[in-house]
Amino acid sequence: MHPIKELVSRYKSGEKAGIFSVCSSNKYVIEAAMDRLRDKDMHLLIESTANQVDQFGGYTGMTPKDFMKYIHNLAEENNFPVDRIILGGDHLGPLTWTKLGEEKAMENSKTLIREYVLAGFTKIHIDTSMPIIGDFENGVFGDELISERAATLCKVAEDAFVELLSENPESVHPVYVIGSEVPIPGGAQAEEEEEGIPVTKVENLVNTIETFKNAFARHGVADAWQYVVGVVVQPGVEFGSEQVWQYDREKAIKLSEALRDYPELIFEAHSTDYQTDESLNEMVEDGFIILKVGPALTYGFREAAFELNLMENELLKYNANLELSKFREILEFNMVKNNGYWKNHYSGTQEKIKFDRIYGLSDRCRYYLPIEEVNYSLEKMIDNLKQVDIPLTLVSQYMHNQYKKIRSGKMELTVENLLKDRIGEYIDDYIYAVENHKVLQMN
Repeated sequence: MHPIKELVSRYKSGEKAGIFSVCSSNKYVIEAAMDRLRDKDMHLLIESTANQVDQFGGYTGMTPKDFMKYIHNLAEENNFPVDRIILGGDHLGPLTWTKLGEEKAMENSKTLIREYVLAGFTKIHIDTSMPIIGDFENGVFGDELISERAATLCKVAEDAFVELLSENPESVHPVYVIGSEVPIPGGAQAEEEEEGIPVTKVENLVNTIETFKNAFARHGVADAWQYVVGVVVQPGVEFGSEQVWQYDREKAIKLSEALRDYPELIFEAHSTDYQTDESLNEMVEDGFIILKVGPALTYGFREAAFELNLMENELLKYNANLELSKFREILEFNMVKNNGYWKNHYSGTQEKIKFDRIYGLSDRCRYYLPIEEVNYSLEKMIDNLKQVDIPLTLVSQYMHNQYKKIRSGKMELTVENLLKDRIGEYIDDYIYAVENHKVLQMN
């Protein structure tokens, strides 16, 4: 049984069961997750998003097969069991091709989902919830069209799995996540922040499930419905540049209760970044047992990198033998030079935009880390700090939690440990949420 289907079964039997999904390609984020889960009885779910990794390379420069190899290499380097890793594809559909027209967008989407399945990704979020150019103009966009496109892509995924099975008979059948009210990846945009975040209505959930199920049958993939484990809904959580919409279980109670009518389905919650550990825990209890997190983890990485940059400057500013990395300056320069990844997420005065560009919770900085110049400066900073002994007093000044761990003998003082353990503080909230603290009452 697929590990996620097993989690669903456990939850439906009254056990508290869940999993968090690391939606990131950042090396240090992934290694931090491996460090946190290495000695726990949990699977590590790592997902790449359609704009990160696709058949053309995405903004990371990786295809699905490249990403699979990248993760497996990191697992080997970090002594993490590969058989405890679940690879997932997030927002697989026409996300990045909506302006190409339906025919071209769907052709690209078919190739995308096929390559993900063939590369061994076993959790597939089929996402056709975004309108393609012409949909609104023709008055055809809605659950019927969304489900038709999703069923088309599911057929491609099923055919790809048959092909994969012929090459590797031990392959695990992928599980699918569907939905028509899917939050845009990366956090709320400016106009959404003003309008607020409504919870999905029960009647919309029921309509989504029924239209998708019927569409699967029409497209000859009725048997694939047994592998649909989750539905993406909006539980009322989201984050913007400086605001977090906190989970309110009272507002989501009707949605949560509606799950009882679907013994094989649970909810997948997107944009759970920056929720408190107790809010995340409540979400899992209420049926949102797949918690997606991404920007919060690279936000933690950015915080740690800036703190290390300050240490570097303090220690090496008078050292004539080493050139300073200028990590922060180079990151900001590249963000100003190319505003494409952040301009739709920040609004207000120029002063506010300048501040949000670096410190905004939507963490658009992450899109610039793969740039060669930025990555070089990051690695230069890490290498510079390895050349000197970092005084504990400086660690205490900038990373006090890590200082306490070093003092108590729980962590060795290395640059990588400082960086990854700082990210791990965000991961800890998710571990707390998905751990089995108690048995639920599923009346």
